[in-house]
Amino acid sequence: MRESLHMKGIPELKNTRKIVHSSLKFIQEKCSNNGAFDALSLDDHQYAVYTLALSFSELEAAKSFAEYAKSSSDFEKCLASCFIAEVVHSINTRLLSSPKDFGAGDWSLATTSFVSEQLSSDNLSKIGKEIIAKNGHIEAMDLTDNQKLIKRTFGQFADEVVAPIAQDIHRFNMSIPEKVLKEVGGLGCFGLSIPQRYGGLLRDDNEDSLGMILVTEELSRVSLGGAGSLITRPEIVARALLMGGTEQQKRYWLPKIASGEKLCAIAITEPDYGSDVASVQLKATPVSKGWILNGSKTWSTFAGRAHVLLTLARTESDKSLGHKGLSLFIVEKPSFIDEDFEVKQSSGGCLSGKAIPTVGYRGMHSYQLFFDDFFIPETNIIGEKEGAGKGFYFTMRGFTGGRIQTAARACGLIQASLNKAIQYTKSREVFSKPVADYQLTQVKLARIAIYLFAARRFTYAVGRLLDKGEGQMEASLVKLFTCRASEWITRDAMQMHGGMGYAEENDMSRYWLDARVLSIFEGTEETLALKVIGRSLIERAGSI
Repeated sequence: MRESLHMKGIPELKNTRKIVHSSLKFIQEKCSNNGAFDALSLDDHQYAVYTLALSFSELEAAKSFAEYAKSSSDFEKCLASCFIAEVVHSINTRLLSSPKDFGAGDWSLATTSFVSEQLSSDNLSKIGKEIIAKNGHIEAMDLTDNQKLIKRTFGQFADEVVAPIAQDIHRFNMSIPEKVLKEVGGLGCFGLSIPQRYGGLLRDDNEDSLGMILVTEELSRVSLGGAGSLITRPEIVARALLMGGTEQQKRYWLPKIASGEKLCAIAITEPDYGSDVASVQLKATPVSKGWILNGSKTWSTFAGRAHVLLTLARTESDKSLGHKGLSLFIVEKPSFIDEDFEVKQSSGGCLSGKAIPTVGYRGMHSYQLFFDDFFIPETNIIGEKEGAGKGFYFTMRGFTGGRIQTAARACGLIQASLNKAIQYTKSREVFSKPVADYQLTQVKLARIAIYLFAARRFTYAVGRLLDKGEGQMEASLVKLFTCRASEWITRDAMQMHGGMGYAEENDMSRYWLDARVLSIFEGTEETLALKVIGRSLIERAGSI
């Protein structure tokens, strides 16, 4: 079909990586104080740091896709070549549009004949036609038979059980039906990241992030709010418990979480602090045999239905301790199907929750939570005495799992959008021929497919890194890349539907609304780019 990937694109990609590294070193020098890195001065270069973080996420996505494509089909080599061209072009355009911000000297634009050939309308149109012929489906060549079985099993469940009610959940702001929760629990979804010795599905001697990713992607393909996000919360709680919990806590809580007996929610974000986790102010005061919680949390998804709230609170009154003054609690409560709830204790303590209306991501409901002298037993601080002051670290371990899951959720949403766009444009005729026969449609579908497969390859690669105990920053990179991609992709897929795409009854309008939340939760795009990715890249610019 075309020349193999290794013959095209790799030199341009390497040259672009050198340009990004040069820019990182430039910012590092700007942020040096007497030879030492000064993290506070990064705020004076936010535009450059944000742009470089985004660019690096694209480079890593291209790297993952290129590695996979070396032993894949000719068509996937073609997709990878086009994606590399997109990355090379977009990064060079970004950096050279404002050269003073990035220390550009005698850089020459790395956009060569390779880029213009790959991104030509003729080439993209050919790819689009092939994607249409394949109905958007290309089976991954690097999955084991067991992983393919997982993907098929949960894909079938999503299509048969969740799909028929997905749009009603969105349109009428319904809660997820009990039947879905029971069947998800029965399939073992809540125990995907919990070792078998604690009642989960994970082999005791083997991490399997990819299995969790495949399940999340298939459920999200059908409904982000009605199924795809159900296993994120137990994933975060399980990782935090496995890292910091006592053996007794693990043996008590993890089997209940794995079986679905105890549904989970996360209470980290606060009204005044958002993604600034280290600054949370919910106060935990020690009392006889436990703690009293006072303060508020917000954007706690599924908090009403949950039996367990993983809650980060400040246990040290000395605010100068920052993140070292935080501890992580397991707050137990009854499950409520109604949107608003209140729990009163005999001691006079109270926990109440008020649902926050949202434009999308419906089914689980997000809450504001109010703690008023709410008592928590001393056995419910993760790690008990040894865990005091370590809550921030346990939370970050949990968030790593949440971020890779969010990347998988974005992949599922992108796949759904591609499927829907192909289906509609093949059947819809405009000016006497199907919309799918027009060049512009084919080019748009090609770009969606290219980014989908790049996002998927990157997500799978990071999942495998996590299984080796690595990939903490890469989880943030893949979350940044995939979630940004899902926004413009759902917009373009919606546009291909014309007026029908804007209709509330059409699944496509739901995909578009749901995609918008992905860059906001599990660490906002800006926080990840500036405080996590950018800071790390610039701090170690000389060794990347």
